[in-house]
Amino acid sequence: MQLHLETDELDLLANVLMQRIGEMAAQAVSAGAAGPIGARSPDPGRYDDLLDRVLARDLRFDSDELEFVADLLTGQKHSLGEEIARQPSAALNTPLRKKLALLERVLERVDEACVMI
Repeated sequence: MQLHLETDELDLLANVLMQRIGEMAAQAVSAGAAGPIGARSPDPGRYDDLLDRVLARDLRFDSDELEFVADLLTGQKHSLGEEIARQPSAALNTPLRKKLALLERVLERVDEACVMI
């Protein structure tokens, strides 16, 4: 299924993937003495592959990849919602709310693509 996203939506998806890759790298470094990353952790190569494809504007994802992206975006949506709730000022919420609206728009398109498969 070819997913069609606008430039700002592609940028958001790429940023979410890069953020997750960075988080996984930080976890791997902090757990370095504890041993290798086990089966409990998602495959970092999967994120890298998706990021490469998003950056190349190749969004022909299969159903598993679409579900994977939907789960990633859903998690990001919850995290962003929690961050908005923690902000003490409405002025600080404005850019976060814009990002949340964009994220919801991308998630909606991914969900639509999942249903079409």
